[in-house]
Amino acid sequence: MSAVRRVVFNQKGGVGKSTITVNLAAVAASQGKRVLVIDLDPQGNASHYLTGTRNENSPPTAGDYFEQVLNISLFGKEMEDYVFPTPFEGLSLLASDPELSELMGKLESRYKMFKLKESLDRISGQYDEIWIDTPPALNFYTRSALIAANRCLIPFDCDTFSRQALYTLIGNVEEIRNDHNPGLSVEGIVVNQFQPRASLPARLVAELESEGLPVLATRLSSSVRIRESHEASRPMIHLDPRHKLTQEYHALYQHLSKA
Repeated sequence: MSAVRRVVFNQKGGVGKSTITVNLAAVAASQGKRVLVIDLDPQGNASHYLTGTRNENSPPTAGDYFEQVLNISLFGKEMEDYVFPTPFEGLSLLASDPELSELMGKLESRYKMFKLKESLDRISGQYDEIWIDTPPALNFYTRSALIAANRCLIPFDCDTFSRQALYTLIGNVEEIRNDHNPGLSVEGIVVNQFQPRASLPARLVAELESEGLPVLATRLSSSVRIRESHEASRPMIHLDPRHKLTQEYHALYQHLSKA
């Protein structure tokens, strides 16, 4: 059976893409799933979250993978040659690389946007779930991820500017679905950093729901504990299993699993 492939995407930065990707992937792995995280954001927040500071002895990266996509002399290698296990059982990573920014123009000019999908088609049977973290832009890597995935999660941080960008974002996903990937769907909007006692977040979310947008019922709370999780390079399920936010990630994952 092929893996479920989810891309976490929002063109606005700071909405929690990497945090949501890593924590939901970690919950999945903690339940016995074979999980792969692919970090396509040159900033590498998801990679750092899962592995800590990388050094000169670090394993291969997504930059190395895309370099071989461009270099015919390296053909013969598969994506699994660039994937390595994280410290967390069942959870593997194709790590980000700052070099991704430099490679993007070459990849675009040589029309390599379908290569990620082809690679995932070959290795999909090795995993139960594949989670793809993307840059905060609709660029080559994001388009490649949307073409390769079958589900898209959209983080929303209860900000009026984020709301305005949401409609454009959903339109962009729909365009890629129509043009390149008919199996792609918006699985839902994840309300992140939610403060239930504040009037603005509640009003914004209620307006999105009233407009028929696919807002997921589970809200992810705002918490200092998530920053501590980042600093420790330990997803919440491993840092503080009983924390309210950890339980919210559990609930969100369970909802997605049943969909």
